[in-house]
Amino acid sequence: MRRGSQSLRELRDQLRITAEQLEFVGSEAHEKEIRAMVAETPDAALEHHEAQRNLEVIANYHQYLVDTISEHELRQDQLLDKLGN
Repeated sequence: MRRGSQSLRELRDQLRITAEQLEFVGSEAHEKEIRAMVAETPDAALEHHEAQRNLEVIANYHQYLVDTISEHELRQDQLLDKLGN
């Protein structure tokens, strides 16, 4: 039980950090999208594409953390229910 609580704390810390990164990278990707539309150059389009790819990677990791935390909480609740019976 203690190990599970520690894991949840660590996962929540990672989620908090990842959420901050997601916000920053999302903003950066949006800026590069606008630059790519205005500049209409291959370099600007490539920068936007790379920023978008980074955003997708971080968004996927963020979702993974959310799902993993939910699974840990569910298992912890199930263990608590078993202990209560």
